[in-house]
Amino acid sequence: MSGTPDRAHASHIDYDAMPTLGDIARYHARERPNSVAMWFEGEETDFATLDRRANQVANALIAAGVSKGDRIAHLGKGCAEFFELMFGAAKAGAVLTPVIFRLATPEVAGIVNDAGAKMVFLSAEQMERIGELRAAMPGVQSFICFEAPVEGASHYASWRDAHSSAEPDVTVSPSDVALQLYTSGTTGKPKGVMLSHANILQGRREAALEPMEWNTWAEGDVNLVALPLGHIGGVGWGIVGFLNGAKSIIEREFIPPRVLELMGAHGVSKIFLVPTAVQILLMQPNVRRTDFSKLRCVLYGAAPIALDLLREATAVFGAPFCQQYGMTETCGTIVYLPPEDHTPDGNQRMRGAGKPMPGVEIRIVGPDRTPLPANETGEIETRSVANMVGYWNQAETTAETVDEQGWLRTGDAGYLDEDGYLYIQDRIKDMICSGAENVYPAEVESAIYGHPAIQEVAVIGVPDDKWGEAVKAIVVLKPGEQASPEDIIAFTRTRIAAFKAPKSVDFAEGMLPRGPSGKILRRALREPYWAGRERRV
Repeated sequence: MSGTPDRAHASHIDYDAMPTLGDIARYHARERPNSVAMWFEGEETDFATLDRRANQVANALIAAGVSKGDRIAHLGKGCAEFFELMFGAAKAGAVLTPVIFRLATPEVAGIVNDAGAKMVFLSAEQMERIGELRAAMPGVQSFICFEAPVEGASHYASWRDAHSSAEPDVTVSPSDVALQLYTSGTTGKPKGVMLSHANILQGRREAALEPMEWNTWAEGDVNLVALPLGHIGGVGWGIVGFLNGAKSIIEREFIPPRVLELMGAHGVSKIFLVPTAVQILLMQPNVRRTDFSKLRCVLYGAAPIALDLLREATAVFGAPFCQQYGMTETCGTIVYLPPEDHTPDGNQRMRGAGKPMPGVEIRIVGPDRTPLPANETGEIETRSVANMVGYWNQAETTAETVDEQGWLRTGDAGYLDEDGYLYIQDRIKDMICSGAENVYPAEVESAIYGHPAIQEVAVIGVPDDKWGEAVKAIVVLKPGEQASPEDIIAFTRTRIAAFKAPKSVDFAEGMLPRGPSGKILRRALREPYWAGRERRV
């Protein structure tokens, strides 16, 4: 591993002093006030400044009538102000709801209205639809723009700086909800996943105290945050860097040439990517001229990595790789495949997701939730301090997902081998994982059904060499009607985000296959596309 870490640094991080997100800014402002907390588009912010601004944000929220437990939302790409807002909201006891910036306005409104957010904070690229957003979210009391003042929204810096930098007089408990991230369900209705401060931080504290070389953080480490902040992978990875006192490079979005430039210029030592992003970086013409000498580990998740891709990436980056498996409901990583299990020649373990993180329990159960023995496939369940508080205003769905003993159903099918390594076989639910995005068939089908030529539709995930899975629609046209694949795709993109729209459309004759209950058998439709593949995720 290049760049030997200063092990003494990790032992000097007092994780017990940071039981809440607000404590992260507070602790590091005291311990390393002049160290750079984050860099964003040429501007550095030290920990003392970050903490001071977080206090101002907290006091501004309180002055605006935001009480403990109230929701506020963020819609936009990555920026330094997002993390000021996150830490400030945590100090005020508010709950931050980050929304994926690529969602269509009706989708954004559905989330913000469901959360009951009092305020919405926007990045500059969202201001072109401020009129649509205001009309679709009448319950929002105020909109705040991070960049220059615009009509219909207040200016963030002016709003923040009008308030005191003193610590807010609010008591925040580790059990309080800190983040509410939305994930669609098989019904297509988004669910607000409530994550407490303890969910976010306690498991990471336990992992930091274990002797896992890939998970160590050293003095001078530089973290790159380039994934969308509406996902646990983006916001969670950002939190990890701040928790460990690293310098975080914040990017608006993943732009490959820019990411490579920053990795070389700033000596990035830790980064979290999806395999597709790794592949795209390797395709850049200057990748082999980039200085990766400071890179100590590449963490990746959302999908397994192809052996050929891993060989090339390891050779080019000169750093070990570590796979991560988790979900929003588990606050991210619960299983990891360490670097030592990644070998150039491949091995059985590289077909799996890895072993449980410290403090995480994994079991495989049958349809009646009875635990199954090693090497027998069933549904994957997990139990740990990282399991969500529950789904916002969906007590019944929460009870269906997490039992009274704290076991959470992942919806994935897999098995554990004799050594406790987890192997994922398929999804029990119908979710499609395309790149770093989760797409749910019911939501896409609902959008496609509105096309005047379509009688019925089923949406499935099919293998894709670049994205892992691609969204495919199988449609039956109404008698006498005509429509092209391009027609249907373009129509769908007017109703939902482009990344959810089908990449291809196949036409079927007659009725689509259905089970006894009348539900379309998506698995039967998927089978021809996945035939001969050992892993169907």
